[in-house]
Amino acid sequence: MYALIDADGMYAACEKVFDAKIRKKPVMVLSNNDGTVVALCRQAKALGFKKFIPFFQVADAAKKAGVIVRSSNYSLYADLSSRMMDTCSHFAPEMHVYSIDECFLFYHFNQEPDEYWTLLGHNIRRTVWKEVRLPVGVGFGPTPTLAKAANHAAKKIEGYNGVAVLSSLESRKHVLSRMAVTDVWGIGNRLGRKLNFMNIHSALQLAQQNPKQMRKAFSINVENTVRELNCEIRLSWDDVRHDKKEIYSTRSFGQRITEREQLRFALATHAEIASAKMRKQHSVASAMTIFASSSPHDVSPFFHKSLLHKFPVPTSDTRNIIAATAKAVDTLFVDGVRYYKCGVGILDINSAKYTQHDLFTTSNDNQELMRVLDSINARYGRSTVHFAAKGFEQKFAMRRDFLSKCSTTKWREIPKVKC
Repeated sequence: MYALIDADGMYAACEKVFDAKIRKKPVMVLSNNDGTVVALCRQAKALGFKKFIPFFQVADAAKKAGVIVRSSNYSLYADLSSRMMDTCSHFAPEMHVYSIDECFLFYHFNQEPDEYWTLLGHNIRRTVWKEVRLPVGVGFGPTPTLAKAANHAAKKIEGYNGVAVLSSLESRKHVLSRMAVTDVWGIGNRLGRKLNFMNIHSALQLAQQNPKQMRKAFSINVENTVRELNCEIRLSWDDVRHDKKEIYSTRSFGQRITEREQLRFALATHAEIASAKMRKQHSVASAMTIFASSSPHDVSPFFHKSLLHKFPVPTSDTRNIIAATAKAVDTLFVDGVRYYKCGVGILDINSAKYTQHDLFTTSNDNQELMRVLDSINARYGRSTVHFAAKGFEQKFAMRRDFLSKCSTTKWREIPKVKC
């Protein structure tokens, strides 16, 4: 039996953990630079607000409705997610963290009655609430896809109260008939439209299709989904994920920049982030792309420029990657352009263990220096030690006008309790 535990409105729920004043109020969380709505609590959803809408379009309505607006506080969310996963891990011999707010639990038995799983689900919910103060839904199913469907029912179908079990044919039909086909794990909107065209509108109708015909019409992934909806386990996860073949670091600026020096600082910042991610998977890169652009929504003509840089020897040393961005600034910077976004992409990535070196060109990577740099930043926080090429006065810092306190990761912001 599989269980999927999913936090309800994770980011919005995290904002309420250490702020008792807003626990019963509607909360909205915004994306980078306070651009888009990315999370809503139940109260905010009940008021009719939707996710993935530009904030400026709903700012006035949110203010009139008394909605509490927060900027994304990633350090807080990551810490509370870690606590949630640690709590959930005590309820099963195997666990797989699927995302920041979701995890699968695996049990090597499935013969117990529904009452057993229901009681276990409510126990998980109570324990997570007691220890982490996050509301979660729990779904049980004989396959990962059915566990996902059960979790959907637990949170969105009336009568389940946060826990659903899909162990019998009757329970599966009851839930799947009430789910749109796009609510099924792995079925996106584009694929959903194609299935709708074939008169497949519900999850139950998808489960009733011939798996082999679905594979011919679509792909093996759709075939596996159909089989999983019929209790045949086809999906699995690895303890170690495949290494990325491309790593990008890019972000829009908190305010437009028009200075060459600030563009250089921003590119160096992205170079440092991307190279650290690459070293984390023990890889080296042979090329990188560097780009900068204005906003297509500005009055002035849209500007975008990029270039490709190839390294003579595959590298993972931040110094080499920053040096490449410094050279690129002369090409990317144009006077009069109000830059809105820039970034770097690490390309042609391969394992450092199996890299083929050039006989006549030696590598200047200082692996020991990079190892010390990464270990310090891993222990004390990103950018505790960084390269001066990033600058010390960054005018492009991300805009977060509604940022809450980092209540678990900064000593000076730990909540104070007065007795």
